[in-house]
Amino acid sequence: MNPTRCDESGSIVSEHVFGDVRPFAQCHASTLVRLPDGGFLVAWFAGTRESTQDVAIWGARRGSSGGWDEPRVLAKVGDVAHWNPVLFALDDEGHDLVLQFKVGERIRHWETWYQRSRDAGRTWSDPAALVPGDRGGRGAVRCKPIRLASGDWLAGASRERWRRWDAFFDRSPDGIGDWQATEDMAIDHRRFGGKGLIQPTLWSSGGGHVRALFRSTDGFVHRADSADEGRTWSRPRALDVPNNNSGIDAVRLEDGRVVLAANPVPGNWAARTPLSLLVSGDGGETWPARLDVESGPGEYSYPALIATPEGVALSYTWNRRRIAFIELAAHDLPGPAPGA
Repeated sequence: MNPTRCDESGSIVSEHVFGDVRPFAQCHASTLVRLPDGGFLVAWFAGTRESTQDVAIWGARRGSSGGWDEPRVLAKVGDVAHWNPVLFALDDEGHDLVLQFKVGERIRHWETWYQRSRDAGRTWSDPAALVPGDRGGRGAVRCKPIRLASGDWLAGASRERWRRWDAFFDRSPDGIGDWQATEDMAIDHRRFGGKGLIQPTLWSSGGGHVRALFRSTDGFVHRADSADEGRTWSRPRALDVPNNNSGIDAVRLEDGRVVLAANPVPGNWAARTPLSLLVSGDGGETWPARLDVESGPGEYSYPALIATPEGVALSYTWNRRRIAFIELAAHDLPGPAPGA
């Protein structure tokens, strides 16, 4: 693993997947997966700007010793906007990959498509609909799905309608097909601040216990819990973690800590800076430890976070012009492990 790079003040310095010379004007919403050689594949959507018909899913590979390949188009289904790619590996090594993504002019008309690679992302199958007849989006809406103790896959999903946002979960026996959706999460829309909850991020805490955190419009990250592998859920509740109605992602480490990537800024549509890693030692109930990855003016948003054998890897939007990437060792993250 490459050491964490810092500037003279000790602040983290990220890598950029590509520079300002790029074949698109804007980019956003990255996702990443670790490859068998210890490198990474990162994907994002890019084009003239978000929602234009030239937006496609792009990607680039990073070798195990560093350095990024030139960005290339990974997926494009017709002359319509693409959104929110999600990469994940069906196997432990990272040979058998799935790429899900959304297609549609408007969010409420989204369809989810997917492609599969059996050679660590070098070649991909033709795109296919994840759930035939889908309208509004199925499967993983933005954050990676997780594999459960039973072997099933669970994805955080959501629908964004005109004045109402609702989150739910999708379950598949193999991560490819036969996706079965749960009921929408139970919130009182008459009293909820804003439209609702979307874009769940998930982790398992052992057995059938699954935890979920949600992006919200009421100024806080919300949490729900399941004791039956995501079939039924507790009512979501607000945590003492600010949320600016922007994307979050979380992962559980081998040492028991949970890491949350977010903009910890209160207020609906508030600033998307700083971008921080919050660390919990009590299973995601409280988040006392914090490491700011970006803290200057600008937009640093939509983080994608995965666990690695050494710690974590993070990608995120950098001012809609670049995609940034960071690796951190577990001992560089703040906060003690449970029981330490």
